[in-house]
Amino acid sequence: MSHEGVGLRAVMRSAVFLTAGVLAVPALAACSADDEADRPVAVQDIAPASRDLIADGGTLRWAVDAVPETLNAFQADADAATARVAGAVLPSMYRLDANGRPQINSDYLESAKVVGTSPKQVVLYKLNQQAVWSDGREIGAADFAAQWRALSGKDSAYWTARNAGYDRIEKIERGKNNLEVRVTFRRPYADWKALFSPLYPKDVMGTADSFNDGARRKLKVTAGPFALKTVDRKAGKVRLTRNARWWGRPSKLDEIDLVAVARDKRAEALADDRLDLAEIDPAEAERITLAARHKDGAPLQGASATSEKDPSAEKSEKSDKDTSRKKGEKSESESESEEEDGKNPADEKSDKDEKSDKDEKSDKHEKSDKHESAEHEKSSKDDEESDESDKSDKDENGEKSAEHEKADGSERDDESEKGEPGTKGSGAKTASRSALSGFVVRKSLEPAYTQLALNGSEGPLADERVRRAVARALDRKELARVVLQPLGLPAEPVGSHLALAGQAAYADSSGALGNQDTAEARALLADAGWVPGGPVTEQKKTEKAAGSKGKKGDGGEEGRPGAGGTYVLGDDDKPSGVGREPAQDPKDHARRQEQQTGVLQGVRTDEQAARHLDGRQYAGQGGLPGAYAPKGTAAPAGAASNVLAKDGKPLALRFVVPSGAGSESLRLVAGRIARMLQRVGVRTDITKVSDDSYFKDHIASGDYDLALYSWPASAFPATDARPIYAKPVPAADGSLSVEQNYTRVGTDQVDQLFDQALSTLNEDEGRSLVRKADARIWAAAGSIPLYQRPQLAAARAGLANTGAFGFQTPVYEDMGFLKKGAKGPQQTPTAGRTGK
Repeated sequence: MSHEGVGLRAVMRSAVFLTAGVLAVPALAACSADDEADRPVAVQDIAPASRDLIADGGTLRWAVDAVPETLNAFQADADAATARVAGAVLPSMYRLDANGRPQINSDYLESAKVVGTSPKQVVLYKLNQQAVWSDGREIGAADFAAQWRALSGKDSAYWTARNAGYDRIEKIERGKNNLEVRVTFRRPYADWKALFSPLYPKDVMGTADSFNDGARRKLKVTAGPFALKTVDRKAGKVRLTRNARWWGRPSKLDEIDLVAVARDKRAEALADDRLDLAEIDPAEAERITLAARHKDGAPLQGASATSEKDPSAEKSEKSDKDTSRKKGEKSESESESEEEDGKNPADEKSDKDEKSDKDEKSDKHEKSDKHESAEHEKSSKDDEESDESDKSDKDENGEKSAEHEKADGSERDDESEKGEPGTKGSGAKTASRSALSGFVVRKSLEPAYTQLALNGSEGPLADERVRRAVARALDRKELARVVLQPLGLPAEPVGSHLALAGQAAYADSSGALGNQDTAEARALLADAGWVPGGPVTEQKKTEKAAGSKGKKGDGGEEGRPGAGGTYVLGDDDKPSGVGREPAQDPKDHARRQEQQTGVLQGVRTDEQAARHLDGRQYAGQGGLPGAYAPKGTAAPAGAASNVLAKDGKPLALRFVVPSGAGSESLRLVAGRIARMLQRVGVRTDITKVSDDSYFKDHIASGDYDLALYSWPASAFPATDARPIYAKPVPAADGSLSVEQNYTRVGTDQVDQLFDQALSTLNEDEGRSLVRKADARIWAAAGSIPLYQRPQLAAARAGLANTGAFGFQTPVYEDMGFLKKGAKGPQQTPTAGRTGK
């Protein structure tokens, strides 16, 4: 997702317990060390340049997923493109800095502070005297009051997504003059800085009709460095032009065109000179990397010249290159299909590759490829060893892989883009490579994280001991490495549900749950009654492997690999339904909330999570025997006998993953998690479902045991995170109201800590309460944060002050193209916090 600063909250907010008796209270106290929150893990990468180095004029063509359905950021169907438009054309009282912390936006505010706390909280805003709407009217109290009334929740005629914060306001009035706005709260509100960003004119907020319909397709009145000129749905373009009435630093660009281009078409659009800036997936980043190497051999802007690589990921990259780039070998899609069916193309073809290399390569490369084949055989054996031997083998293999990459990497990169001499299409490849050489990849980490969700509403995961055992079985560091190290980004697991490194509320509270510990995981399962070698009673097959309510998998014929279906790790002969309860269809408010309040906004579903965060990973990574094998494929030796059982049923969890082409990385991570769980005796039935049904029919409805999806970070966690972790409550009709808590795991204590954090005006106390809430969330083990998502942007060389923004709000007026001969500084995204 593109980060649009504080304004993104409007999109996000319309979005995505049994206490362990053995857990000592001191262990629940969140870490209070301030140095954990000092700076982000990775800095932004935007090619910063001073304004005097940037040319005046020009048009920036910036890719978006689609033309926004609405331009009203407070409606349920607002999206990232909505927030991008709002950030460029509307006022925001606060912006986020590079550490994800709110700072006064001096273009609109001279000051804002709490001037009274008793008997009521009063905040006084002093506006910039030059701040005016594009029609010439001053921005003032009338605009603040109209927005409060629209979003307060008191008038149901307004189709608002959420009213958090605005529902605590008692009144808004003019201060001593037109430049002062006094806001009085009927209840204390710690996150008052979250309000009025963006701020719409009273013309939009003044009536329900104008709110509901007037700002969906147009914004007649604006007040930003840019103004909205046209929204062309047929052409898939939103055009923003320089605002003639803007009082701040004049915009360097004449225009910004937001162009709708699908993720998988962006490399083509860049090469065809239809875009200047686009968020991209790793596959497209690799193409641009290769084009840059062909041009001058220099590393990419924003990329580290050297970086430590995860040995398994490094071998996977090698496997991908071997299987997709050599003469006469299979296409990338075919290789990915074999990977998901439990086959390792590199292993199957090693002999053929070796023979081919003897004819095509030097003795040196022949030796290297033989060495690689031996490494793959060794890797397969290592996968069946204990955790301890895995670790030592990784270290050893890492050194060997690095040696091999050094010897063979550059030549294989060259081969990948050459094509067959004289073959059809080789000229087009050359032209595309030449065009892409004019772009650089800028990379950082998104202000969002991917989590493993554990559905605690029923089944084995309703027992907190089982959830904690699953969490303790995970090597989160390894999972972060799998996704981030191949991209040259720092691979640190996320330590908080409620903030990310750099934000004021961040502290690593994972100690409340504990680190990876196989023995402890097994002990927790034994305590819950799950024992090895127990009798398993055959049951009637009551459900198909995939799909909502246990029906046939979405997206294809039953049993056809790659088209949806269930693939079992740790089961070599039983159908997926054996020994499992039929999937239920929980009666909760999730679907109704999606329609009425847009609760799904801000949650990263499978396709979005893979597209926006991880993108397509390299085929060959995670060659996991049996992880995605069709039903009946033999599992690794000894796997079935290690599965735990209780009351005649095996401990089997249904792991739902999306089946779309953009979700390879999520399936890769799911496979790694399945292997980790297998080591403690947990069987996983990996069910692939269509992208369209993944969230609506599975996550929101509770039809899953394990799932992967993402949440954006917020500068105001007490407000924005509460619905995600609130304890589900029964509704009057007997259904379960879950808000956005799709794990259905919550506690009264967590709710109380959020309420206290929202009501204190002492910032230090508020941060402490948020950290305590996070520690309790960790202890409940309903969701396990894994890694911060990567953010990759392709930018035309010479484009400054834009790219991978990280936390920071984009400064639209400073974006532009460098003057001829000017050079901006290079930046490395790994220069942020390096860990403890």
